[in-house]
Amino acid sequence: MNFTSKLPQSGITIFTVMSALAKECGAINLGQGFPDFDCDVSLRQKVEKYLNGGKNQYCPMPGLLDLRTSISEKMNLSYGVELDPDTQICITAGATQALFTAITGFVHPGEEVIIIEPAYDSYKPSIQIAGGIPVIYGLQYPDYSVDWNRLESMVTSRTRMIIINTPHNPTGTILRDADLKALEQIVKGKDILVLSDEVYEHLIYDGEAHCSVVKYPSLFQQSLAVYSFGKTFHSTGWKMGYCVGPPDLMKEFKNIHQWNVFCVNSFTQYALAEHLQDPQTYNQLSSFFQQKRNYLTERLSATPLEPLLSKGTYFQLFNYDGVSDLSDAEFAKYLTKEIGVAAIPLSPFYSEPPEQKVIRLCFAKKEETLAEAATRLAQL
Repeated sequence: MNFTSKLPQSGITIFTVMSALAKECGAINLGQGFPDFDCDVSLRQKVEKYLNGGKNQYCPMPGLLDLRTSISEKMNLSYGVELDPDTQICITAGATQALFTAITGFVHPGEEVIIIEPAYDSYKPSIQIAGGIPVIYGLQYPDYSVDWNRLESMVTSRTRMIIINTPHNPTGTILRDADLKALEQIVKGKDILVLSDEVYEHLIYDGEAHCSVVKYPSLFQQSLAVYSFGKTFHSTGWKMGYCVGPPDLMKEFKNIHQWNVFCVNSFTQYALAEHLQDPQTYNQLSSFFQQKRNYLTERLSATPLEPLLSKGTYFQLFNYDGVSDLSDAEFAKYLTKEIGVAAIPLSPFYSEPPEQKVIRLCFAKKEETLAEAATRLAQL
């Protein structure tokens, strides 16, 4: 059968490649971003309770009202913002589905979307499927900060969307108050939607605060923000997330959502609605993961790998310039095959990778996993 691919250049993701290589080589996988420990036993018990209790049928299209209400209460506690559960929140099949829905729902053929790279790998293909044109703003090692004047110079009459990600995957950097205020001024008075990927909102370190778009009233009127229960509650395989925004934008978001997913699994929604009632389930995450970040950093301090201390997410970058002249992709393969630790190169997160020798390691692992990985990396 003859057909034309909408993504002719799309191949297997680097995460699939490196995870398969790690399995083949018996390497410790610090590449793909998922914990090697289970979620809270009390959350699993709640899921089991509702599954055994017969909560197995369709939920309302935007999600269970109890869960949307719990999210509204959480957003108020976290950011001092009151969101209407009926008109401003939609439960999605993971954050990636929410991102895809937002992009395909609002971007039309020929419209431009500014992406800040290195970037999560789903942004660009989603834009291309919608017929949009990705416009790339590239971040540079070592600070990976945004020059908002330079980004503003990329805005044209065709710009429909700007995608931001804070805390940022893969760099572990964060956007601060001055960044959000600068973005607010850039889009003010323009028909530009900000899509804010905030899936690591509770994984932020060193006493910093998460600057969410929801905290900036003018900016939020032009924004959709996306979150992930999988990242927050160590349950990435459940694929549960949600999107929030002003009522007019969420009305259109749900219009698209209903035709590609309609609703997501029911018994997990009941469990999450109950689990969110205790703010400690998410408020303790910063200290939990900061301890893991510090542990890995300290254990690798004797190696020639130079850390870029993560400010958020459960990833940390390491510069290997003092170790090898290999490209980051080849060095990641070398680590996997010869050292027994799988890492992710940074170049696949760029459309046009700059010259930099940087890899990403995931520290969302048990202490014994991190200890063994550090022991192996000490061979460098």
